[in-house]
Amino acid sequence: MNIIVGMVITLGCVLGGFMAMGGHIEVLNQPFELLIIGGAAIGGFVMSNPVKTIKDTLKATGEAFKGTVPKEREYLDTLSILYALMRDLRTKSRNEIESHIDNPEESDLFQSAPTILKNKDLTSFICDYVRLIIIGNARPHEIEALMDEEIQTISHDRLKCYHAMNTMSDACPAIGIIAAVLGVIKAMAAINESPAILGGLIGAALVGTMLGIFLSYCVFGPIAINIKMVRTKQNRLYTIVKQTLLAYMNGSVPQVALEHGRKTISSYERPTIDAVEQEMMNPGGGGEAKAA
Repeated sequence: MNIIVGMVITLGCVLGGFMAMGGHIEVLNQPFELLIIGGAAIGGFVMSNPVKTIKDTLKATGEAFKGTVPKEREYLDTLSILYALMRDLRTKSRNEIESHIDNPEESDLFQSAPTILKNKDLTSFICDYVRLIIIGNARPHEIEALMDEEIQTISHDRLKCYHAMNTMSDACPAIGIIAAVLGVIKAMAAINESPAILGGLIGAALVGTMLGIFLSYCVFGPIAINIKMVRTKQNRLYTIVKQTLLAYMNGSVPQVALEHGRKTISSYERPTIDAVEQEMMNPGGGGEAKAA
């Protein structure tokens, strides 16, 4: 939503300012200049990225427009799952715990947190490290190093779309110059025409430069920044899991270990300690009911 509002403000101010200074809006209507710039930018994007990154960029762009960042429900579900698993690690047998982490889709623990079960990568991350904990011979600092390496890999993979979009944004001003040069070439072919016609052709050519800069700094650049912000917030869930499980491995009781994870959430989005406690007593909705 913020992207759409920002685009409306940007277009309103740019076009409104141009008309206020006496410019003719129809001069900016140069579809072939836009075709050259947009086509070259998208073509370069396709050439420089594998199919998986292209698809992920489209997905990430949709997430950026929708603002698909973790909400309180998702944070509470993550903490709830971790609490239930840590509690079982202290009180139940290895076979009982393995039944949850080997088949999370059929586990009543994971079914009580549908937002986490829906996130296959996060579910696998949780299950993998709980499995390492129940093996019993893994030391906390070794698990921490392994978690850091995996989180870094996940972050790198999930931000490839940001780098792809940002590269396309950086290329647009230069592509705009290409469109402008082609327009000037067209104008030079009509050098014997009247000044009015020649001036219109040169003005149309300069629109290419303007469009390239506009698309770079007012469209693709802001979208790329939003993609990075959304994906970074989504990756925060892995850090919550990491800090919580490490605290548990270092001897903290489940309630205290949860605080290690909760504190990694931004203060603007962090569930209150009361909401977390309510969630532990009533998984799947207690925290939201309390907040309401």
